[in-house]
Amino acid sequence: MELTPRQKSVYKVICEYHRKNGFPPTVREICEQLGLAGPAGVHRILGILGEKGYIRSASGKKRSWRPVYPKPSEGMPVAGEIAAGEALDIWDHMDEYIPVDPALYGHKACFAVRVSGDSMIEKHILDGDLAVIRPQADVENGDIAAVLIEERMMAATLKIVRKKRSTLELHSANPAYPAMRFSGKARQKVKIIGKYAGLIRKE
Repeated sequence: MELTPRQKSVYKVICEYHRKNGFPPTVREICEQLGLAGPAGVHRILGILGEKGYIRSASGKKRSWRPVYPKPSEGMPVAGEIAAGEALDIWDHMDEYIPVDPALYGHKACFAVRVSGDSMIEKHILDGDLAVIRPQADVENGDIAAVLIEERMMAATLKIVRKKRSTLELHSANPAYPAMRFSGKARQKVKIIGKYAGLIRKE
């Protein structure tokens, strides 16, 4: 069932927090992530998400809401677009699935993002491809990762991650695109969503 933009934003917070920490956020933490003053609206949205089957609750627990991930027969979720160029919005759609078992890419929580742009062409990642992402909060130097840049309004990009002392660099695989460098406080605004685990290309 389709979600409103506000419902999607709450669901995004729950999914991202759960993938990173292994347990869901509290209502207070959801409010903090979205910059909301009070919990009333979040409680109402949680109820709607539960009715629509996007989350499941366990009564009597503070962190009671958990995202409902697809069953193996439903395949791998596709979480919107990711840029191979300029940063774009991610997680536009969490209700689309492709008939692929996420476990084939090393983890049952793997998800796909649709590539937009040509900045990764030398890694044979093309516009329109589906990049498979394995959720994890860090990657090795030189790995390709899905990266969230908070200062760009929750935008995400697919880049090669290079770590140099106090500087984090995001490199394209296309000489037409300059590297993005973050140091000092700016580095704290860059968050790794997960490691690039493979590619799905439709003929």
